[in-house]
Amino acid sequence: VQLQASGGGLVQAGGSLRVSCTASGRTFSMFHMAWFHQAPGKEREFVAAISRDEGDTYYTDSVKGRFTISRDNAQSMVMVFLQMSSLNAEDTAVYYCAACVGSFANAPFIRRPGTYNYWGQGTLVTVSS
Repeated sequence: VQLQASGGGLVQAGGSLRVSCTASGRTFSMFHMAWFHQAPGKEREFVAAISRDEGDTYYTDSVKGRFTISRDNAQSMVMVFLQMSSLNAEDTAVYYCAACVGSFANAPFIRRPGTYNYWGQGTLVTVSS
């Protein structure tokens, strides 16, 4: 079972970046997927999530209208993407992808790190002002 995040880097404020996550080793097409981020000295925070059938997406308020989560279940390995635009310094963090085996019960449940069963190693996004 492996979640591999990639695509992080250095970007100027106002710019765009897409991070990706490859999920392999299980039937990840059956899992809900999410992105969290963790800034230095802070706790891991929810960013966005997408249901297993791609029908529902969820975002934290600070990224609504700027970030888009998507997934590709068609491949033998599931891919999850986070397209980020209008980036600002507050977006600087390590971005982690995560997978949830169970059901998305409600909004607080979706936003809680403990909901997720599998985690990737993270990819660093640095926004320069």
